[in-house]
Amino acid sequence: MASIGKVDKVASLRERIRESLAAAIISGELAPGAMVTVPLLAAEFEVSATPVREAMLDLEQRGFVQSVANKGFRVTQVSQRDLQEIIEIRTMLEAPIMADLSQTITADEMPRWRHLADLISEHADAGNLTEFLETDREFHLGLIGLHGNRRLVEMVKELRSQTRMVGLAKMTNTPELSKSGREHHEMLDLIERGESDALRSLMATHFAHVLAWWGPGPAAEVDPSL
Repeated sequence: MASIGKVDKVASLRERIRESLAAAIISGELAPGAMVTVPLLAAEFEVSATPVREAMLDLEQRGFVQSVANKGFRVTQVSQRDLQEIIEIRTMLEAPIMADLSQTITADEMPRWRHLADLISEHADAGNLTEFLETDREFHLGLIGLHGNRRLVEMVKELRSQTRMVGLAKMTNTPELSKSGREHHEMLDLIERGESDALRSLMATHFAHVLAWWGPGPAAEVDPSL
């Protein structure tokens, strides 16, 4: 049984390295286009090459890096088309769930979401990007989590991470950030009124902000009917 314990230890190390590198990519510490090598990362983490290589292969499967023959791994550069595809998928996944909530959520549940919407607006108005994104993540993942499908939540979580790979530097337009913050209360208003069609449309508009912030060009329209 000693070998099982050893495998668990290796797997845990691989996971910790993977998530640490993913966080560095999402935060922009490892910028899009940056080259990294297994030996250098292993030296930095003070571990052998094996868990680092396995962690990098995991990140490659997730689209965070791309292998470059005889050189290492390059941090993925997310294109406008990539962003458009991610936003379309998120719209298809999340808009119907939010629309369903307008028919099922109870009044007793609303104070929690109102509180989070207040925090999102406060962070947006103050230009606190990291806090804004973290609270926004809790709001959206929490609401779709009410649907009860854990795999759906994990899928959306991963899509959000891939979007954040572009980095936070472009999110400098505080008025737009504030507008996005206010839209969370608008979503809750529509949920309370049971206006599912209007909620679908607002969700599409809300997600389109991502293209404006992170994309290299102007925001593309997302079809509200998706």
